[in-house]
Amino acid sequence: MLVLVLISKLNIFSTTINEKVASTGDISHRNSKFIFIKSNANAYNFANEALPVNDARVTRKLKISLKQHNFKTVQSTILHRKAEKWFPVIEPLLRLYGIPDDFKYIPLVESGLCEGTSPKGARGLWQFMPGTARTYGLKVGHGVDERLNLRRSTIAACKYIKELYGEFNSWTLAAAAYNNGSIKLERAINKQNEDNYFRMSLNRETGSYVYKLIAMKAIIQQPKKYGYDDYFAMTPPSSLLNFN
Repeated sequence: MLVLVLISKLNIFSTTINEKVASTGDISHRNSKFIFIKSNANAYNFANEALPVNDARVTRKLKISLKQHNFKTVQSTILHRKAEKWFPVIEPLLRLYGIPDDFKYIPLVESGLCEGTSPKGARGLWQFMPGTARTYGLKVGHGVDERLNLRRSTIAACKYIKELYGEFNSWTLAAAAYNNGSIKLERAINKQNEDNYFRMSLNRETGSYVYKLIAMKAIIQQPKKYGYDDYFAMTPPSSLLNFN
């Protein structure tokens, strides 16, 4: 009789915990067994998809990325100045297409410090390859390259990102696929039977890509915390809204 009472209590306790998880969303709906930090001003996250807690590998990679983007390493406020110039154009377009605001940091990571054409042929602030650019409506060739047009290339990027999210159902994975391509990322997910970016083993560039976006977000939002003591945010001129 005592055993039956104990089992009954355990079942009630388990049900209560499950109901709490369902109501608060404390446990990720994805395959990962990590408990996720609730989104708040102090939590590191990308598009409100927070980093898993109590993971030494994740913590190490984030610290490395933050160090790479702090003032002691960069020795310039160029990233902040470019954010002031580009964001007034990018932000409204992201909202228009229903894409999280954090994707505005992609151009800073892709081409913030060395604008131009990559060795592979990617060009512009969103670093589109010619074929991908044409797929999403940009003219490339015959003396025209709309990859260099901020507004038009941002619209193309929005279409691409939206498509990636539809495929992976995760903004973090959409960002990773933007860097590595959807086919390669899908293969990695299937091979590893894992769809949590932070638990996957990816190539060096893609494996650090989202961490770079999170670090960029941190130093732009809290410049003084990362050594940019002389930086003071300026209100971008309204004329920039019509840039390109």
